Amino acid sequence: MHYVINGRDKLMTRLLLIINPKSGKGTIRSSLLEITDVFIKEGYDVTIYISQKVGDAREKVKKAARYYDLVICSGGDGTLDEVVSGMMESERKCPIGYIPAGSTNDFADSLKLPKDMVAAAKRITEFNEFPCDIGCFNDDYFVYVAAFGLFTDVSYETSQDLKNALGHMAYLLEGAKKLTNIKSYHMTARVDDELEVSGEYIYGMVTNSTSVGGFKNITGKDVKLDDGMFELTLVKMPKNLVELQAIIGAMLTQTPDDKYFFQTRGREIELISEEPVPWALDGEYGGEHTDIFVRDVEKALTLLV
Repeated sequence: MHYVINGRDKLMTRLLLIINPKSGKGTIRSSLLEITDVFIKEGYDVTIYISQKVGDAREKVKKAARYYDLVICSGGDGTLDEVVSGMMESERKCPIGYIPAGSTNDFADSLKLPKDMVAAAKRITEFNEFPCDIGCFNDDYFVYVAAFGLFTDVSYETSQDLKNALGHMAYLLEGAKKLTNIKSYHMTARVDDELEVSGEYIYGMVTNSTSVGGFKNITGKDVKLDDGMFELTLVKMPKNLVELQAIIGAMLTQTPDDKYFFQTRGREIELISEEPVPWALDGEYGGEHTDIFVRDVEKALTLLV
């Protein structure tokens, strides 16, 4: 069945709507009928799938995307990560729509998506295509952040119930507990085979976002999500509590200081450590690695924004 979107004749009828019922405070449940109605009124044949466990959405998209013309997910950044990763592994790629329903929704902020879920659904039906860069992390994928060190285990170690009850405050509370036992990693970073730096770092991230962990403007300046470049941020090991307070203050005030923060950008970034380092990909556990290679897959997938 053909119909017109934004003045263009489209064959776009089969829609897979993937729901994470545990994201945020489960508010999708009260809006699901209205959201589904938005898509049906636009002529879509809607199939709803409720994810059952971690990794479920990824496997569903990987196997089923070829049977649909559009995949939409509702959940947090972790849910979007699963859907994007599954799409990157799928035989056939189709556009992705995102209805944010998580605790922080960092990437939704970068895309300037509506916070209201029904409004986000209506925005998707406008079919504004945005070819977005996707990160390749060794043999895995991420949407907007791959990180190690301080606070990175907070997201995947904080219970969903606590996230639902306290939202972003849950991350701050759990993160504060880590300040009594700060660990640093000796890391060497190589960027596009042109730049190499080494040092002791308590935190590092490769990002394609204007916001991480609810903190805005700490990923770099003039961030673009479709320029083929990722931003690299490394936070140096403080020598004392005064320096640690200065680092935390810089994050809170969104003013990274060159004295403590090293920032650059590139298409290919390699990070080598002397010991296995736990990584988080879009807030989910990404395994322990001594050598990671991140590559920007420019405009790999189409997002509807």
